[in-house]
Amino acid sequence: MRRGLLGRGALFDTEPPGLAPRLVGLRPFQHGATSPYEHARDLPLVVFTGARGLGKSALLEEMRAAYEGHTPVALVDCEADLFGGPPAHRPREVWSPVSQALVTIAEQLAEPVADAGRIPFPRLAVGLLAVAAGGWNDRDLPRIRREAERILLLNDTGSWVAGLGGPGGPGGPGGSGSRRVGRMAARLTGALTGPVAGGPAGGPSPGSPPGSPLGSPTGSPPGTGPVVEPVVEAALEAFSEGVSPTYRRLRKAATWYRDHPNAGGNPKLGLLLLSGHFRAGGAPRTHAEGHLVRALLADLDDAYGGPLPRGHRPGRPVVLVDNAQSGPGAGLIGAVLRDRADGIADRVAFFAGLRGHGHPALRNATRATLSGLARTSGWEPGATASSRALLVPLPPLSPDDTPRVVEAACRGLAVPSRLPCAAHRLTGGSPLGTALLAESARQNLPRGAVTPGDLLTARLVPQPEHGGGEHGGRPAYRELLDRLAPGRRRDELALLTVAHDHESACALAAARLPARFGAAEVLALEARLAGEGVPTVPGHFVGDPLLRALLLLDLHRREPDHATWRAAHRTLLAYYTDTPTVPAAPETPETPEDSGDGAERRALRRLHHGLALGAAEPAVTYLRDAFHHRAAVRWLSALAFLASAPYHSGSETGTGTDDRVPVALGRAGTGPRPPDDADTALHLRVRRLLYGVWQVTDPLALPDPVVAERLRSELEHLSRLRPTDAEPLRRASRNWPRDALAGRPLRVG
Repeated sequence: MRRGLLGRGALFDTEPPGLAPRLVGLRPFQHGATSPYEHARDLPLVVFTGARGLGKSALLEEMRAAYEGHTPVALVDCEADLFGGPPAHRPREVWSPVSQALVTIAEQLAEPVADAGRIPFPRLAVGLLAVAAGGWNDRDLPRIRREAERILLLNDTGSWVAGLGGPGGPGGPGGSGSRRVGRMAARLTGALTGPVAGGPAGGPSPGSPPGSPLGSPTGSPPGTGPVVEPVVEAALEAFSEGVSPTYRRLRKAATWYRDHPNAGGNPKLGLLLLSGHFRAGGAPRTHAEGHLVRALLADLDDAYGGPLPRGHRPGRPVVLVDNAQSGPGAGLIGAVLRDRADGIADRVAFFAGLRGHGHPALRNATRATLSGLARTSGWEPGATASSRALLVPLPPLSPDDTPRVVEAACRGLAVPSRLPCAAHRLTGGSPLGTALLAESARQNLPRGAVTPGDLLTARLVPQPEHGGGEHGGRPAYRELLDRLAPGRRRDELALLTVAHDHESACALAAARLPARFGAAEVLALEARLAGEGVPTVPGHFVGDPLLRALLLLDLHRREPDHATWRAAHRTLLAYYTDTPTVPAAPETPETPEDSGDGAERRALRRLHHGLALGAAEPAVTYLRDAFHHRAAVRWLSALAFLASAPYHSGSETGTGTDDRVPVALGRAGTGPRPPDDADTALHLRVRRLLYGVWQVTDPLALPDPVVAERLRSELEHLSRLRPTDAEPLRRASRNWPRDALAGRPLRVG
């Protein structure tokens, strides 16, 4: 694969063929090499789902690179500014994100590929002309002419000057097209300044013989605009008079609209109804957009199944829709799925990227794992529109993939042996997080950065393949946050990341944010995270570990003295103190199923925030006193939870050093003297264990192998202190050192 995408072989492999070659009919990156179709007629519309950073955009870019030049390919990003609103001076009632996307898709699909020429889109061009005419008048003729020329060029099969209309839509900067297109555009704009082309309503169009299929209907549909009818009549007249293939295609395309609902077999009425429905907005516009989508697909069907032999165009055209949750995405996908469910087949292989885990319009879609697609999709069409989709959640990179990304980026550099696994613990396998951290390692390892925390705070200049290059560099964690948590309310989200659930987030917001940011805004942030596919994890307001680590780092570095970071933890420390103190250990041991009550949960969270602020002894005391009275699994869970407290070297003392390693190894002079009435040996052992787990599971640190080995002996010794229920401790003594060094979550139980 060109971009070296890992873990995506089920899509791009050629032996056996992956999903892409089985749907497109062509092997990726191999000119002219065909592949057997899995679905001969009915195709699934493949939708890749997941949160930000899982590689949906990179995968679609790879798909475009794999087939560009071999078969018609179009890629649209539905979050692009192009779809945010109409071009200047174009009325909104005759523009929509879907209509703009259709122009963008058609212009890309039209490009010549391999041994085949340009693809014309006459049906789409005629329909878009009727829609655009609803916003025309006689006051801005140069803009209108440029708009008409760009639309008419969709029907062109010869060479033409690129850039006409520019990327800003039909109303963008102009350019020179073919003389034929120019003459036709001039004729259409002439209808805006001369007498009404059709004469009295109900009369035939000039130049159309009696009984011509292009004749005028009786009257005009309401809502079509004052100039739509003369423009449509001028277009139909022009199409009728020409004898070249261009005119014949447009004539045939206009005739296609006689099948528009309620057109009664009259093309002019069909085009006027299309224009009026589009201008009406709401459900009528949705139907009009669906008809335009159908026009594009019918034009493609002609290109593949018309008079030219199919052998001239092997495979299928490919349309890639990125960020389908935004802009024109739902309209495009919905129109394709509805037509397919109604038996209107097309020849296009559609692939889309959708942020989140699904969409209400896709509730009946087949769901498949990426690995399960290696040999067959397992998809069968159903009766509903959404059943025509195939949803594929993109998985994160595996622990074996992450080191390959780091090593490939840092070829020729001395990479710390523990960095690749530590990178996986931090990123959780996020392809974006892994790629940017690896790039930071390439740039900053020679400057002395070593740990994941160092690499996140070091300056990073993103490479073009990572969407960068526009600035001279900034901290890597800021670059990542801009990709993973863009938009408003990021400062508020960073603060609330300290919280554990909705209630504690509301308490934190009430204490630390302006009064206007209340419970409703907290709920809105939760809904936003859920809608973007961020997992829900008990005990964390932000469930994704990478996003959580980045937001906490951003909060810590907000001020030089870390005032906001400390205030947030102190607020929650006080919030969880408003309950009885740490519950006394019960007289009889509890089992893991006897889940801790609310008081115990609040106590553990209070100790968690105290540990984040540097107060470790209360947590040590709790774990020491609970050791003989809690089930082993529950005690280990409490230990792991407390050790997940964020740590920043010298954040409270200003020393800038990490004191966890010497404490974990029990070096003299580390830690206060245990209380006189405590079991001194157990207290010191629990302290060493807490500091050790805290160090080796810190996502911003490199796990110390000596500390990891010390965990083994500490846990093994603790297992001997329990006459019963010791097996979970023995398993932890074997698993935790390996888990920590491999960048995996600690296994409990």
